[in-house]
Amino acid sequence: MEIEQVEKVIIVEGTSDKRKVISVLNEPIEVICTNGTISVSRLEEIMDEHFNKEVYILVDADEAGEKLRKQFKREFPEALHLYIDKSYREVENAPAYHIATVLLSANIDVNAEYLEQRMY
Repeated sequence: MEIEQVEKVIIVEGTSDKRKVISVLNEPIEVICTNGTISVSRLEEIMDEHFNKEVYILVDADEAGEKLRKQFKREFPEALHLYIDKSYREVENAPAYHIATVLLSANIDVNAEYLEQRMY
């Protein structure tokens, strides 16, 4: 049995965000929670563990999320930043079809059923 190598990582703020993102994914991607904040040592640990992977940042469209995003831009500039519509404010509150659309725009494979929801 071959172990599948995960080549992409999505960093979110909370466990609810993680559940929402995982629910729409259609490919093996590690989703990491920062629990709202992240220490420099933990950030360095993530950078070391995922050095050769595509790393995406998907945080809330609020003050705490923007603070976290700025920290990632400063300390981990290679990471790609994904944005939810500000009207939803939080990843966990965004509809699954919106999360799916955001992920798909970054060439992340999502379950097609969530994209179809947008049509109805």
